[in-house]
Amino acid sequence: MTLKHCHRTNRSELNELLPEAIVILPIGATEQHGPHLATGTDWMLAEAVTHQAAILIHDRAQRPLVLAPTLPYGASDHHLPFGGTLSLTPETLLAVLRDLTRSLAASGGRRLLLVNGHGGNIGVCHAAAAAASSRYDVNVAHLDYWRLARDTGDTPLPGHAGAFETALMLAQDEGLVAERHPRPDPPSSPAIDDVQLHTAESWRRIDGYTDHPERADADTGRAWFDQLATALGDRILELAEAL
Repeated sequence: MTLKHCHRTNRSELNELLPEAIVILPIGATEQHGPHLATGTDWMLAEAVTHQAAILIHDRAQRPLVLAPTLPYGASDHHLPFGGTLSLTPETLLAVLRDLTRSLAASGGRRLLLVNGHGGNIGVCHAAAAAASSRYDVNVAHLDYWRLARDTGDTPLPGHAGAFETALMLAQDEGLVAERHPRPDPPSSPAIDDVQLHTAESWRRIDGYTDHPERADADTGRAWFDQLATALGDRILELAEAL
């Protein structure tokens, strides 16, 4: 089937495609990623994985695929103390996602997939999908791309600027990864079964990034990226049948 980039397509083509298409919106963040990774890591990885997945499967999809421009900002207030961060409040991000879905519905679109690349967006994406689907009669699906990863051993997923994201960025563009130095195991945060605990102090203790980015390498990143793109493509094919 057809694969189009929304911003490269005219209104006549979009008006024809949108009623049957799945619109795919990658979303990430622009935020500090330790002393070694580019601040655009989250949105660049979400975009790269999404685009590669669409390329892999569009000719087998039962619906047209329309790639929306990546949303490069997310809910990142917890990274503001470190600098290098452009954040939306959760309330603003929720409103943005609702408004984009409203705009899609006004243009005839009926199916939207949010591909999220930032942990701070998870709850907002879930809330936006539920609210927008009931308000605007649009089927909205949401997934966090890193949850599709397999065979990562002891590497924390997704971490934050740790070995996982660093390896993926090395595979994309080594020029966006600065020198990394060995570090001791970062202090662990208190853990309570079945409870998610958020504290500003936990980020300060680990200097704003997790685990061991110095252990990342480009070959591992390429293997993970290919696996993620394939798995995401499979999910898009399933959505094309289900929606």
